[in-house]
Amino acid sequence: MSVTSTSTVPLAGQASNIILLSFLFTACLSAYIIYQRSFHPLASVPGPFWASLTRLWITKHSWDGDMHRTMIALHEKHGPIVRNGPNEVSIADLSAIKTIYGAGTKFRKSDWYSVWQGHRKFDLFAERDEKLHGKQRSSISSAYAMTSLKDLEPYVDDTVSRFMDAMGERQNQVVDMGKWAQLFAFDIIGEITFSKSFGFMEAEADDGSFNQIEGALKSASWIGQVPWLYWLHDRLMPVIGNHLALNNRHGSLRTLAAKEISARMNRGSDRKDILSKLHAAQKDKAELDDNGVISMATSNIFAGSDTTAISTRAIIYYLLKNPQYKQRLVEEIDDFRRQGKLSDPVKLSEADSMPYLQAVMYEALRCHPAVGMSLPRVTPAGGVTIADTFIPAGTVVGANPWVIHRNKELYGEDVEDFRPDRWLKEDTGDMRRFFFTFGSGARMCLGRSRCLSCRIAGNDC
Repeated sequence: MSVTSTSTVPLAGQASNIILLSFLFTACLSAYIIYQRSFHPLASVPGPFWASLTRLWITKHSWDGDMHRTMIALHEKHGPIVRNGPNEVSIADLSAIKTIYGAGTKFRKSDWYSVWQGHRKFDLFAERDEKLHGKQRSSISSAYAMTSLKDLEPYVDDTVSRFMDAMGERQNQVVDMGKWAQLFAFDIIGEITFSKSFGFMEAEADDGSFNQIEGALKSASWIGQVPWLYWLHDRLMPVIGNHLALNNRHGSLRTLAAKEISARMNRGSDRKDILSKLHAAQKDKAELDDNGVISMATSNIFAGSDTTAISTRAIIYYLLKNPQYKQRLVEEIDDFRRQGKLSDPVKLSEADSMPYLQAVMYEALRCHPAVGMSLPRVTPAGGVTIADTFIPAGTVVGANPWVIHRNKELYGEDVEDFRPDRWLKEDTGDMRRFFFTFGSGARMCLGRSRCLSCRIAGNDC
């Protein structure tokens, strides 16, 4: 007589459950893939296979920091519209730029910006409520108007003189110009915002802020692709601690700005710096409270210094790589000096009158805009047709400055070449109209006049 163990019955049941769950998982996964690839409203839009299924694709490239070159290659392969996420497309169609970013557009900033804003109530760059953004922008616009910014020129001149003295002391030495460009940019931000240089050029080093900014930028770029993860981390921070460098923007850098504001108020100054203009604006604008002033000062430190350094580096890099254009610029400078048209340091109005200098700066910022990712917006109700493709409501769309600046219809077949002369032709209207370094339309960089003239680059605010 044989006896069958009853213990095999539950094991058999467990095995059946595992098989059933595996089947259900496989069936659901297969259904999801088939839907995304064949039935999703964006199924006909070309793009990487994995991008159509998961945001891990765009998150990885954001982490790797190669989104600019990746999207250039994809648009060259697939055309003016590329699917770069399960519910996101990248746009290179010029006719769509005004639709997406133009004044009065109903395309709103995506959740990607929410991680930049965090819990800040006043944030021109990240604010997604257009009415609130309009009020905030109006409250500080006078402080960043060109007429106001001209008051800051003497403070920029002082920093330029210190920079030139430092370079003079290092004649015939190897100099890390990338490092010095950022030291220079940071000291300028200190002068024009707080009437006091940070002293980085004198110290030949920063105070750790550079690493904090770099870490915050990298952190925000990838976690912005999965904002739910940021907010989960935010909720769990009291338990797990802070593991995102992005929070430097909301934490240590904001603390630095608050400290500098307090020091500036304690020592006093008769300078018409940005802080004094913001405080003056507070008298008439109730929405600009002390937290708003701190936010603007933080943005100056965070975005102003980094993008200024990036743009300055680009100009220096491309001139050194292309000595023939450097020589032409030197010749223009020498010619203007012989004619007595240049001061020392050169004034803003004088620099604006130098056509080749302006062409060099435009071309450097075309070749290397500070932002290497798309500026994402959400398609409004009713959807939109772009490049003969219907994009349904709720889809994230965006244009990448690097992609737009490689448009051969605009800039010619040699778009990868640094060639300032392209800006000297008689009609540069379309080239300037689609110059995307500072964003476009309603949310274009507030300081774009300052950026182009004083070389303090801006962002998509």
